[in-house]
Amino acid sequence: MEQKKVIAYQQELFGINGKDAICHSLSCKGVPEASWAKALQVDEAGKQGQALVYNLMEVVCGGHNILTAYKQVKRNKGVGGTDGMRVEEFSAWYRVNGIVLLESLLSGTYQPQTVRHVEIPKPNGGTRKLGVPTVIDRVIQQAISQVLTPIYEAGFSDHSYGFRPNRSAHQALQKAGGYVENGRTIVVDMDLKNFFDVVNHDRLMYLLSTRIGDKGLLKLIRKYLQSGIMLDGIVSQRTEGTPQGSPLSPLLSNIVLDELDKELERRGHCFVRYADDCNIFVRSQEAGERIMSSLCSFIENKLKLKVNPDKSKVCEVMESKFLGYTILNNGMLVVSKQALLRLKQNVREVTKRNRGVSLEQIIVELNQKLRGWLNYFRYAKCHKLVRNLDAWIRRKLRCYRIKQCKRVYTLQQFLHKQGVEKWQSWILALSGKGLWRKSGCPQASQAMGKDWFTKLKLYNLTLNYETLNNLQKPPCTKVRTVV
Repeated sequence: MEQKKVIAYQQELFGINGKDAICHSLSCKGVPEASWAKALQVDEAGKQGQALVYNLMEVVCGGHNILTAYKQVKRNKGVGGTDGMRVEEFSAWYRVNGIVLLESLLSGTYQPQTVRHVEIPKPNGGTRKLGVPTVIDRVIQQAISQVLTPIYEAGFSDHSYGFRPNRSAHQALQKAGGYVENGRTIVVDMDLKNFFDVVNHDRLMYLLSTRIGDKGLLKLIRKYLQSGIMLDGIVSQRTEGTPQGSPLSPLLSNIVLDELDKELERRGHCFVRYADDCNIFVRSQEAGERIMSSLCSFIENKLKLKVNPDKSKVCEVMESKFLGYTILNNGMLVVSKQALLRLKQNVREVTKRNRGVSLEQIIVELNQKLRGWLNYFRYAKCHKLVRNLDAWIRRKLRCYRIKQCKRVYTLQQFLHKQGVEKWQSWILALSGKGLWRKSGCPQASQAMGKDWFTKLKLYNLTLNYETLNNLQKPPCTKVRTVV
């Protein structure tokens, strides 16, 4: 009898076109801040084995929650969706249409708009598919995420670090480095093939229904999962996957992969997972191969996901990379070769000599990229690396400035004005060398030295790295960089 009730509950949940839509009271009473935790506590549901939480749509549509969601979407910036509305325009739109929007959400009649399909290149080749929802849908999804996160967060694994409050990639690297330092130098690098594109909707909704008792909220999430995708003006229906790029997709991905975390914990493995990037650390190649075989079966048969056989591997940690770093056999963290190559490629794109923009604008764009890169790799003690990068970047900028001079006389005048002796400036200006070789000559270094770039406010990796290391304690005691 109880099993029949559970089956009937699931059938009613998955039938989003059902006539018996749940209508919530429009008198959404504000939940005081002090009682938020109590309002979101999970009630143990008896014999069905479910821990259900009810009346969540009223919390989702609360004024404070919507305002917080809009502030977060505004901080994230981003482009508009298929309706063309920009993030800055939502506030004015909501003042006029907010009541109608909340009524449709609470009555279950709201229909999400189509998602704009975008493809961006991956660093290692290929493209990554992104879905850009409209600003209205982004705010609603963010509001849902803010309510669901406290419910699921307490039950997530301690080995999971991606897209979770108060957790970061640096903490994941610290955990991984500790495993390797203790002798687990073989890594099982699991790569899920197009994870966000192949998530099974029915299985995800079942997982959500075991914790969430608000059918209106569950049906709204289902609508978001099945919202259409617009590509070149043509709308197609989505039958699987979660729209990567939406505020709700990180939480949904963690809910799906929490089953994998629990299975690895049950087996007693030492692992670290950041989103869909999972590394398992073992002591021997044989153990790694055995784990790889059994996990592939579990992921494909139980989770209904796909393992990428071309990218998944069992190898020494030095032959793999994790979150942009490579871990040496003694647990030390090093900047991966791929991360260094990506930075150099970004610098090359910014400093292309045919861009036709001012050197000051080039430096502004460079500073943003360099500041972000160093902030992520600040825990690696890479004095030699950042010193060499600084010298290489300065030479790229010298080359750009020499190209701007165009004529021999203009270059000679510029060098002489910067303090180079007249006869030396003529030697470089009349030289038949290429631009790159000219930028490495002593005259160019004298005219455009470190002080000259400091006046132009070029971000100095070496000085800022030393400042960051003096202010912050690294999460891992063993860090270095191999150049």
